[in-house]
Amino acid sequence: MKTTTPAHLQPLTVAWLALVGLTLISPALGRWFHGADWLPLLVAAIVWIKGWLVARHFIEARLAHPFIARVLAGFIAFAPLALVLTAFYGRQLASLASL
Repeated sequence: MKTTTPAHLQPLTVAWLALVGLTLISPALGRWFHGADWLPLLVAAIVWIKGWLVARHFIEARLAHPFIARVLAGFIAFAPLALVLTAFYGRQLASLASL
C-alpha cells in the first residue's frame, strides 16, 4: 500500500527535512572548516535559516499581523547577530560587561 503526503502537508515536510538536513550537516561543516575565520558567519547563517523556516512554516509568521511579523523577524535575527558579534568582538563585549 502506497501512502502519499497530502498536498497541504508537503511544504511542512520539506521544511522539516531542511531543518533535519541543516542539523545533521552542521557538525560536519564545523569539523571540515574548523578554525576558518568565516565559520561563525556560516553558523549564524544556518541559525538564521533554521529560525526563518520554523517561523514561516510552523509558526506561520506570514499570516500574522505585520507588527508581530516584524517583532518575530527581529527575534530570529538576534541570535545570529549575537553569535557573530561574540565571535568577532568577544573580548571587547566581555570587557564592557565586566565589573
